[in-house]
Amino acid sequence: MAVSNSGDETGAIPVPADIAERIDVIAVSRHVSRDCAMADLLQDAITEYEQRRESFLDLAGHFQKSTDPTETEQLRGELAQMIFGD
Repeated sequence: MAVSNSGDETGAIPVPADIAERIDVIAVSRHVSRDCAMADLLQDAITEYEQRRESFLDLAGHFQKSTDPTETEQLRGELAQMIFGD
């Protein structure tokens, strides 16, 4: 994992106690420091966010180009599911 060398490499991120405990459990199970576990979790979250965003944009583009009413309705439902959940 690459580390940024742009100024302040570390920063205090306040987290609720229950989240801090979960991070500690993850760090222990991975045999890494709390900071390393947090960095890994943040990287995983960013990657997941980017993947979901790309999927959404692909689906929205397909919806926009659709001319079939049945397909359009299906895509509308899929978009609503992505936006609003269950």
